[in-house]
Amino acid sequence: MTQRMRRRLLVAATLASAGLTGTARVDAMQGGRLKIALVLKSMSDPFTVAMVNAAQNYQKHYASQFALTIRGTATEGDTAVQIRMVDELIKARVNAIVIAPTDSKALTAVVARGIKAGIIMITIDNPLDDALQDAANISVPFVGPNNRKGAKQVGDYLAQRLKAGDQVGIIEGSSADRNAQQRTAGSKDAMSEAGMKIVAVQSGDWDYAKGRDVASKMLGDYPQIRALMCGNDNMAMGAVDAVRDAGRTGGVYVTGYNDSDAIKPLLADGRVLATMNQFADRQAVFGVDVALKAVTEQRKQSDLSRVIETPLQLMTGAGR
Repeated sequence: MTQRMRRRLLVAATLASAGLTGTARVDAMQGGRLKIALVLKSMSDPFTVAMVNAAQNYQKHYASQFALTIRGTATEGDTAVQIRMVDELIKARVNAIVIAPTDSKALTAVVARGIKAGIIMITIDNPLDDALQDAANISVPFVGPNNRKGAKQVGDYLAQRLKAGDQVGIIEGSSADRNAQQRTAGSKDAMSEAGMKIVAVQSGDWDYAKGRDVASKMLGDYPQIRALMCGNDNMAMGAVDAVRDAGRTGGVYVTGYNDSDAIKPLLADGRVLATMNQFADRQAVFGVDVALKAVTEQRKQSDLSRVIETPLQLMTGAGR
């Protein structure tokens, strides 16, 4: 590793751990020597905003080395829009694209087009489907956490408050997303190991309102349910309100995932038992850094590691 690369990684870690500020969309210094694009989803989501802020500030430290273009969809489900964004960036001949896919399967074809055009492609937050990558004869690095492991840690913590045989419901994100699938698998791992009974698994599409509706239905269908495990904090906040509306606050545990700022008060007062900090800012910064390193070293897409794991931290009312 060169001295320049060591310094860049040090700055990346420093920026990721700091409270960074910035706007939600930016075209940064297009006169830069290399052009890297960051394509995100649901730009109003605090998780995405954290990614944008960190990536924007990171680029400012290396403006002489690369220009950064940030694009993002309005909602989680704007897959067609995100595909169009990536196609436009391919036509613009950027050097690398770092993307948080709205759909693990639907984005595979356009990512393959980028690779065919000689563009380095990196995923963050949500990996592409392995089988479709193999079918397209591509390998796209995923820079992010082990979602199954993270969800199991949340589930293990929850299991300490339950007894064998207790009923649990899982409210997962978009069922087509790899990260949603992995978090559901991790939740099932923990509950199975502890002897709990999973009575329902339903999608809340990462959304507060849908999460609340799904939680309300589970609470009505299973009066003895003791916990609702949610695939992100948006759905967990919806579940908290559903539990309140059902008059069962204190009787049903709710867990989340992401450690968003909005969940912290609920964590502090016990309405949410636990969540998982997956360091959104670090994912964006390290995703961009992996892309920059690959382009700078003139590496081939096929030479890049399929998985580059980033850290996780369980967060509870005790802050740990």
